[in-house]
Amino acid sequence: MADIEFLCPPDLAGKIPEPAPAARFLPDWFRNLDRDMGMKDAHGLPGLTVRACLPVADVMAQGWIIPTPYDIWTTPDPATGAIQFHWDADAAFTPIDMHHPGQIGAPNPPFENTMPLKLMNPWRVKLSPGWSATFLHPVNHFELPFTAFAGTVDCDALDVPVNVPFFWTGRSPDIRLPAGSPMVQVIPFERRAQMRAATIRAETEDEAATRAATLNRKHTEESVYAREWRRRHDRTRS
Repeated sequence: MADIEFLCPPDLAGKIPEPAPAARFLPDWFRNLDRDMGMKDAHGLPGLTVRACLPVADVMAQGWIIPTPYDIWTTPDPATGAIQFHWDADAAFTPIDMHHPGQIGAPNPPFENTMPLKLMNPWRVKLSPGWSATFLHPVNHFELPFTAFAGTVDCDALDVPVNVPFFWTGRSPDIRLPAGSPMVQVIPFERRAQMRAATIRAETEDEAATRAATLNRKHTEESVYAREWRRRHDRTRS
């Protein structure tokens, strides 16, 4: 099988936006940001924005994005001002469902004014034996008007889609979330590759010296991270 499979009901095939690599969903706030601030930093190197930060770009490009299947929009209730959710009447399924507030302990802190909801995901994730997937709020997608709860699922065993619990954070009562917007980020991993033990200790003298030398290079050499310290695109497998 492929590294990962996304399966939808046959009647939805070709009719809803499809999952795609997360790198294709980089948000506009990030894409449109200039790399250079037009000034020097405290160490004399060009002052750079987060657009030039490879760790930020790399984490946003991890895994896959499952997008929203339909347009979803909100309006305020004329009587109470409460947010109401809407979608087209011909949608094949209801894209949002409710959770009971007690499921997250609301109204206790930190959920005093929070109504938990659920984005209905039509895509089942299928992985090879021994593999799981972590489902995250689309990483660094601060433009989205909701925050999703994260979870890890053994998708080599579960034969139904993983829905997306969330709470709405949009500041305006009138918001449209278009079909194809990032809904959840899926990052597969092999369970046996997880690190389950750690050593916690102080650095040796040599390690402290290496840290100091590396910090000096970081502050005095332009693009040294990209040249020497980035390994994301290594293809070596044991």
